[in-house]
Amino acid sequence: MSQFLSMFSSAGPQAFSKMACQVAPYFSTINPLVKDLRKGNATVHVPFAREITNHLGTVHAIAMCNAAELAAGMMTDVSIPAGARWIPKGMSVEYLAKAKSDVTAVAEGDAVDWTTEGDKIVPVDIHDAEGKKVFTARITMNVKLA
Repeated sequence: MSQFLSMFSSAGPQAFSKMACQVAPYFSTINPLVKDLRKGNATVHVPFAREITNHLGTVHAIAMCNAAELAAGMMTDVSIPAGARWIPKGMSVEYLAKAKSDVTAVAEGDAVDWTTEGDKIVPVDIHDAEGKKVFTARITMNVKLA
C-alpha cells in the first residue's frame, strides 16, 4: 500500500490534508481538504476564500491549477506500483466558467495503465458548489518503475 494511502486511511481527511501541506507547502495556499483518496481516484475540496480570488472576485485560475495538480499527484501516488516514482511533466488546462464558490477537483485514473512506465495523462475536472464544471486539466505524469 502507498505511504500516502496508508496515512490517509489512518489519519483521516483533515489531518492528512494538513500533513500533505507540510510535505509540499505551496498547496497550503488553497487550504485543501483531500476528501477521498484511493487507487484511480482523488477528490480535493477547496473552500472559497478571498486569498485565492482574482480581480473579478472568482477563484483564480492558478488556484484551480494548484488543486488539479494536488488531486492528480495524490491519485498517481496511490495508483502506481510499489517502488515506482512519478513527477508531473506538463499540464494543459481549460477555464470553462467563473467559479464563485467552493470548488472540488476530481482526478480520475481508472482508465490509465499504471503497470507500465512512461508518460501518463491524468484527467482532472473541477466543479463549483452547484456541480457546474468550471475547469478541466490533463496532467502528464512521468512514471518510472522500480
